[in-house]
Amino acid sequence: MKAKLQVGVLGFGTVGSGVIRILKEHQEKISQVTGYDITVKKVLVRDLEKNRRYEAEGFTLTTDPTDVLDDPEIAVVVEVMGSITTARNYILHALKAGKSVVTANKDLIAIHGDELVAVAQENHCDLFYEASVAGGIPILRTIVNSLAADRIKKVLGIVNGTTNYMLTQMTTSSKSYEEALKEAQDLGFAESDPTSDVDGIDAARKMVILTRLAFGMNVNLDDVKTKGIRGISQKDIAIASQLGYKVKLVGQAEEIDNTVDVAVGPVLLPAAHPLSGVNDENNAVFVTGAAVGETMFYGPGAGEMPTATSVVSDLITVAKNTKLGTIGNVFNRFVHETKYTPADKVFSKYYFRMQMNDKTGTFLKLTKIFADAGVSFDKILQEPNDKHTATVVIVSHAASRNQIEEAVDGVNKEPEMRLITQYAVVEG
Repeated sequence: MKAKLQVGVLGFGTVGSGVIRILKEHQEKISQVTGYDITVKKVLVRDLEKNRRYEAEGFTLTTDPTDVLDDPEIAVVVEVMGSITTARNYILHALKAGKSVVTANKDLIAIHGDELVAVAQENHCDLFYEASVAGGIPILRTIVNSLAADRIKKVLGIVNGTTNYMLTQMTTSSKSYEEALKEAQDLGFAESDPTSDVDGIDAARKMVILTRLAFGMNVNLDDVKTKGIRGISQKDIAIASQLGYKVKLVGQAEEIDNTVDVAVGPVLLPAAHPLSGVNDENNAVFVTGAAVGETMFYGPGAGEMPTATSVVSDLITVAKNTKLGTIGNVFNRFVHETKYTPADKVFSKYYFRMQMNDKTGTFLKLTKIFADAGVSFDKILQEPNDKHTATVVIVSHAASRNQIEEAVDGVNKEPEMRLITQYAVVEG
């Protein structure tokens, strides 16, 4: 008879239910792989009377967190309840009680990851969080293990399913931002308050985690240049398509001369780029390594079973470590001094759409503003709006962030010009 590894689960929502379901349905395989009979003993819930899709068979429901956190028979705590402060307190309690922890909480790991890792190390416990980024895609463990021998140069990620679904609908079905958001909410892809998703905050937190693992640098969330998809119009999507691009919300982290630059925002991707084909609620992470070159990891970014699969995979790793007596090794030991790339060292092509007075000399003035900033033009489109104004679209050659800011400042000072949208353009 195999030894038991007893688990406590904090949260019995979508992901918590999925974890319990996988452990039950795949029990024989998991037992063979780990050498343990992994069983859930207790589950923390808010309401004991609530109707649930899965009955509490073989485990106990409780509303008292200490029933889970202080139970000496529970060796591993799975946190899938969400929140930041409460989850942090519960995880700290569990780690200090000598219990390993598996969490899917990206917000918590992005903000308090360093602290939790340190406490886990002090108490010789495992702390894993594969499910915190890109749901069912095993991207964190791939970076930490499979790509450990390589020097990662750049990470591009479509890591928010809500905004990717919305932009897919806006691109393929010509829906407005408002229509796409309502549809995403109706389908359960977007919350009633979609701020975290549509303003890029969720993606920025995931990029903090990816940057920590890929480059060993602990980037502060406030230092991630973040812009969401509010304001993206059908006009920009149509023009991008005309120019051979697709508009996507992309997180970018790039190492430049032992410094890192991290940003999240709408970008124009070449139609042939692998990330351009990532549609609906799916996620993908595109990694460029010095040795391996370009690789992409694609799959569902959220949902009950994909996310639960990542959680259970972490549980299996804890069980294997327990069997081998290697509990307490840090998930990622790669640490590098955090240095941010100066703005004059960050180069990109850019897309600009602006409205200008349609009269002789105005475009010449625009050209001089960009030339004085050191920004040259790659593509130009111009079409009249009426007899007084015209829409001008420019795709620049690669220029530094400082040069682009100087050019934009110059445009904003001219009463004859109005910048409407500005997006980075990914090459390749």
